[in-house]
Amino acid sequence: MVKAAAGRTSVWLEEKARRGRQGGGGGQPSGLDRGRITEVAVGLLDAGGLAGFSMRRLAGELNVTAMSVYWYVDTKDDLLELALDRVHGELRLPDPDGGEDWRVDLRALATEYRALLVRHPWVSPLAGRYLNIGPNALAFSRTIQRVIRRAGLPARGVTGAISAVFQFVYGYGTIEGHFLSRVADAGMTPDQYHAHAMSAVTEAPGTGEAIEEARDIMAARGGDTVAEMLDRDFDFALDLLVAGIEVMAERG
Repeated sequence: MVKAAAGRTSVWLEEKARRGRQGGGGGQPSGLDRGRITEVAVGLLDAGGLAGFSMRRLAGELNVTAMSVYWYVDTKDDLLELALDRVHGELRLPDPDGGEDWRVDLRALATEYRALLVRHPWVSPLAGRYLNIGPNALAFSRTIQRVIRRAGLPARGVTGAISAVFQFVYGYGTIEGHFLSRVADAGMTPDQYHAHAMSAVTEAPGTGEAIEEARDIMAARGGDTVAEMLDRDFDFALDLLVAGIEVMAERG
């Protein structure tokens, strides 16, 4: 678990005149900048997750001393928050005023966020730990808000609609990311892992009846691969949420 320092708010609120930004000289290590450090941190987080990340390991990857990194970031928490916002910059945001149907834009945003959570499984715990007020995260949030407003909901319902959609996406993407991590650890493909797990569960005492009861649901779910099944479930759940927003907008 990553624990933020006591009394800490956010790197974006506690920005200081950092030593590493004051030009050359003064013992500042050469060949580094905050962007480069953040980029390498993201790579290490993708490879080893939060448990495998340390400032010492980061320094080794950069081929500098750990103290050199602190010319550019004050704490590990600051760096993790910078990395979190860095990957939010990967999100492809629709033009909220581009004239597209709000449903199309909302589905695009939800799909982008799901993919981000699956691509970077370490994002999920950090997203709930930090304020997410970096420039990329704010751009994402503002776009979501402007798209939802176009649905015609009363102002009091906008945040609830955002929560319904994006807390669902957060949970779905988090679980999917964890599943794919287990698959990778097992050295299998998702389809192989699913087949193995279903076989084991079916044969386990006390679970066969539950599996049998759900057999028709699983058959109707559709999809020949795990990826197709995940996409179908996600799309249908998102359709349900969009339909709910439409109904609530009609009620005013």
